[in-house]
Amino acid sequence: MKKKGQTMGLAIMSAIMVFIIGIMVLNFVMPEVSTARTELNCESAADISDGTKLLCLATDSVVPYFMIMVFSITIGAITARLVL
Repeated sequence: MKKKGQTMGLAIMSAIMVFIIGIMVLNFVMPEVSTARTELNCESAADISDGTKLLCLATDSVVPYFMIMVFSITIGAITARLVL
């Protein structure tokens, strides 16, 4: 049997496991982002300084970047087995 065919199933199972764990961790990250937004008072843009606005923007971008990271690791794990 080919060695590539044997490792492909393991790569897919590992990628699915990384995806599931990543989505589970996302459920812990989202409430912390909401707490940070309320503590920074991000709702009233007129009352906060420019640095705080930048920090609010960075805080808002955590969840999309985390999801992109989980997807790219999952897809990368599968495609690495195909190429190598």
